[in-house]
Amino acid sequence: MDRRGVVDALVLRGARGVGDRGFRALVDAFGGAGAVLAAGRAELEARCGATGLLVGALEEARRARSRWEEEVRRAAEGGFTLAVYGGAGYPRLLAEIPDPPPVLYLAGSLETGDERAVAVVGSRRASTYGVRFARALARDLAGAGITVVSGLARGIDAAAHQGALDAGGRTAAVFGAGLDVIYPGWNEALARAVRGAGAWVSELPLGSEPRAHHFPRRNRIISGLSLGVVVVEAAERSGSLITATCALEQGREVFAVPGLPGSYNARGAHGLLRAGAKLVERAEDVLAELPPLAGGPSPASALRPPRDGPPEPPAAHRSVWEALEAVPLHIDEVAARADMGAARAGAALMELVLGGFAEEWPGKRYSRARSGSESP
Repeated sequence: MDRRGVVDALVLRGARGVGDRGFRALVDAFGGAGAVLAAGRAELEARCGATGLLVGALEEARRARSRWEEEVRRAAEGGFTLAVYGGAGYPRLLAEIPDPPPVLYLAGSLETGDERAVAVVGSRRASTYGVRFARALARDLAGAGITVVSGLARGIDAAAHQGALDAGGRTAAVFGAGLDVIYPGWNEALARAVRGAGAWVSELPLGSEPRAHHFPRRNRIISGLSLGVVVVEAAERSGSLITATCALEQGREVFAVPGLPGSYNARGAHGLLRAGAKLVERAEDVLAELPPLAGGPSPASALRPPRDGPPEPPAAHRSVWEALEAVPLHIDEVAARADMGAARAGAALMELVLGGFAEEWPGKRYSRARSGSESP
């Protein structure tokens, strides 16, 4: 869309009382934001039943046009592009949701193939196991040609983006701030890598700070860009569950990863599973629910072939590894099962954790890694 069309969209979006749904209704009725702004009172009343309040709000918005012309200039200088609902470059899946963002700020690029996207989200305070699972899951999804979407937050989100990068795949980060405000700041290096392998996305004007009320709205974009949402770890009240709710409202698939019974971070995912979310233990569980790639095989068939067998733990620590189970055990119990002292067992456990053969849990508890160091 040309510069004028982008400014028209920003002017209309900025009109008092015109929300996302109102913007969509007006653009659908008139064919574009410019046509809405050019319409007189009689035409607005006839075509969309506009009230005097809306007519006045549009007149007021027109007078603020210079503000939005400056916004478009700043975006261009910062290397950002803008995509407008109803225009070229706007993501098709996102345009289908009930309340699509009128304007998207983009850095990097969104491509047609990014319609094959899955969101991977979860707790900022994720366990070691949750982070490793999310990273491996995202790596396998990206390796099968799926774009991984997440929110760039600490914990599961960051692991999901990193997993896609590990596979040399594509990933998109949806911001809860303006694109010129990287949040959290410590994630800047990862954010730069994501931009180079996909896109940053935001509906917020440049300079917008990360406010609490931005993130629930951000979550509808994460799910809206995706065919499905995978919740890896989440508390009973969390942003990840808001994303899952948005996905349901948008007709997307909802997946959840089971966690340790009784774990605080498992409660949200377990609640989703009880409500009918699809259980995920590996990437194939997600890929099997997605439609075939256009003109090609199903995404599940794109997964790399399995190895001849799981990696073997070091022989010196074999007895400790064999003492472990899928559920965490206290170090004292592991030591007793392996028939050795706690200090020696602890040293072996640390070697197994570093090698990806075991997982460390709070309270000096350990379990076997689900599938060694390579798969979730």
